Amino acid sequence: MHYLAGATSVHTTAAICDYLDERATADDTVTVVAVVSATDAAGPERRDAQEALNVAPVRLAAVGRVETELRETDAEPADVLRDVATAVGADELLVTPQDGDPSVSADSDDTTESQLGSTARALAADTPVPVVVVPAPKL
Repeated sequence: MHYLAGATSVHTTAAICDYLDERATADDTVTVVAVVSATDAAGPERRDAQEALNVAPVRLAAVGRVETELRETDAEPADVLRDVATAVGADELLVTPQDGDPSVSADSDDTTESQLGSTARALAADTPVPVVVVPAPKL
């Protein structure tokens, strides 16, 4: 199985790694991609993305192959992740809801009401592989 994970922060990458902990095996590949704006290539967004990528190989040590990639582009992250999913032959795409937002609406007691960010929403609507939205970590 080939998993593709969209990384936005150390916390979201850790949540995706937790999800994969019981699923990915030594026969699997995990590709972790962080997308940052080309105009902020030296800024804090890039540093956060690189730290997010550094988490994956450590947390996924039991997985057969872990690849990480930092994409500096002004393209929409959903478009980049779709392209990478096709290019690597991903079987499943993993993302978290909007980074930093709770996964449950603040004005609702309904724990099934999630707040998807624009990237997760776009991927769920139109991606050539199944998309799993991993619950965001509670910070």
